[in-house]
Amino acid sequence: MEERKNKVFGLLGKNIEYSFSRGYFTEKFEKLDLENHKYVNFDLQNIEEFPSVIEEGGTFLEGINVTIPYKEDVMQYLDKLDKTAKEIGAVNTIKFTKKGNLKGYNSDVVGFEKSILPFIKKHHKRALILGTGGASKAIAYALKKNNIKFKFVSRNPNGKKEISYQDLTQDVIKKYHIIINSTPVGTSPNVEKSPDIPYQFLTDKHLLYDLIYNPEITTFLSKGKEQGATIKNGYEMLQLQAEESWRIWNEE
Repeated sequence: MEERKNKVFGLLGKNIEYSFSRGYFTEKFEKLDLENHKYVNFDLQNIEEFPSVIEEGGTFLEGINVTIPYKEDVMQYLDKLDKTAKEIGAVNTIKFTKKGNLKGYNSDVVGFEKSILPFIKKHHKRALILGTGGASKAIAYALKKNNIKFKFVSRNPNGKKEISYQDLTQDVIKKYHIIINSTPVGTSPNVEKSPDIPYQFLTDKHLLYDLIYNPEITTFLSKGKEQGATIKNGYEMLQLQAEESWRIWNEE
């Protein structure tokens, strides 16, 4: 009878009623006929509420996905970190181990890498990562692994690896042929917004990748497309990272 107990999975984030994950996993459980599996949203206004989520979930909790803005903040509550998550410095998947420990993983890196690699051409040697949050760290890790040099673009740059939006001159855009938006700017309902970059300097050599999937084509991608750039949204990355989370939760 032990196998038949309820298994609860969920998404930890802030203002996440729009969540992709809940729909994705609910549908997955139905397809696989997993009636005792349930996926819920843990919509917290403050990360300090996290321990009470764990307490209330009790022994039913099997795994949690983590989204904006808690990919870094949640790490303090975990017992262990997978090697990749530790190197990245951000967690988006938590597994409840048989010993009752909370172990953090990063499946964003798998999702991002698998979804961008088919678009990488020989001249794609440098990338700009817009934003410096948890997701940007997984992107940086994947780029480094594939020998693509990168810089972060931040409103408040800090250190050598970061530049400001004001630094994005024609020469910089000419040099960096991959531009990745890891900020929430342009997400529905604020679809008219886009990161503040000089779109007029983009060419057909550029690849624009947006982690946002709602809307399907953000203003950022649309402006890139007008300049002949190749564009890709974050939907496939989300699917791939969800599948990777599922693999992590189910491996022994």
